[in-house]
Amino acid sequence: MSRVTCDLTISLDGFLAGRNQSLTEPLGENGELLHRWMFEEAESNAAELEGILAAGAYIMGRNMYAGPGAWDEQWRGWWGEEPPYHAPVYVLTHHPREPLEMEGGTTFNFVADGIESALAQARKAAGNKDVAIAGGAQTARQFLSAGLIDELRLHIAPIVLGAGERLLDGMTDLKLEPTDVSGSSLVTHVRYQVIR
Repeated sequence: MSRVTCDLTISLDGFLAGRNQSLTEPLGENGELLHRWMFEEAESNAAELEGILAAGAYIMGRNMYAGPGAWDEQWRGWWGEEPPYHAPVYVLTHHPREPLEMEGGTTFNFVADGIESALAQARKAAGNKDVAIAGGAQTARQFLSAGLIDELRLHIAPIVLGAGERLLDGMTDLKLEPTDVSGSSLVTHVRYQVIR
C-alpha cells in the first residue's frame, strides 16, 4: 500500500500562511516569503522539490484550491492552465462539482464525503506511488488527527509571521520522530515519521 506524506512550508513560529488571506493574497501578508526557497534556491533544494512532486495523487483543502466562498465555475486554481501536480488532485469540499481536467495530467476531483473517501480515491489513483497531503493547515491537521499520515516533511523558512494559519494548533498528542534534517540559507527541511 502507498504511503501518505505531507510536505508543508512553515515559518519559525509555525504558520503556513500570514494574516488576512484573500484571493489576491492567498498566503496572507508576507506569506509568499515562505516559499522563496523553491524559486531562489531551487537547485540547492532539488531533492526536496522532486519529493514534493513525486506523489501519484494529492489531497488538498477547498481553500488551497480556490479560497473561501461560493464556487466560481470559471476559476481554474492558482497555478494557471498547467498546475505542477501532473496527477489526480482530490479537493475536500462541502460543495461537490464535476472534475476539472487541466493540462499536463492534473485533474481536480471534488470530494464532499470526507477525508477517508478522499484518501481511498487518491490511493486507488496513485497505485504504488505515495499520496501527498498538499495542505492547507486544517486539512493537514485532520489527517494527522486521524492518524492517516506516515511521514510529515516540514520545510521551515527563517521568517516570523506573527499570526495567520498555524499548522499544529490543538495537536497535543502528536508524536513525531525526526529521520532527516537538511537545508540551505532560506529553509531547513525536517522529515518526521509519524508515530502511531
